[in-house]
Amino acid sequence: MANPIQRLQGAQRQFAAERDWEQFHSPKNLAAALSVEAAELLEIFQWLSEEQSTALTPKQMGAAREEIADVFLYLLRISDRLGIDLVAAADEKLARNAEKYPVDRARGSIAKYTEL
Repeated sequence: MANPIQRLQGAQRQFAAERDWEQFHSPKNLAAALSVEAAELLEIFQWLSEEQSTALTPKQMGAAREEIADVFLYLLRISDRLGIDLVAAADEKLARNAEKYPVDRARGSIAKYTEL
């Protein structure tokens, strides 16, 4: 049985194939689309204060939910097209970040790992 990531990637593959969109789904195009969707997510928060950004209106929350889904789907699609196991890559990156940002030096700090 496929895990949720594999299920979504398969659904995306089928969705694109049914529409003959594979020809447009190059890694370059998918990366550009991912960037655009991330910018659309950012736009929701653009003029909000820190406090407002944590207390979205129902309309803002709906818009954020939709844009987050778009970002996630493009990220899944590009990882699928490149043959990258997204969960494994994320696990590996989290482990590398733990090494770069040890708790005893990074706790409560916004400094980059090179500045700790």
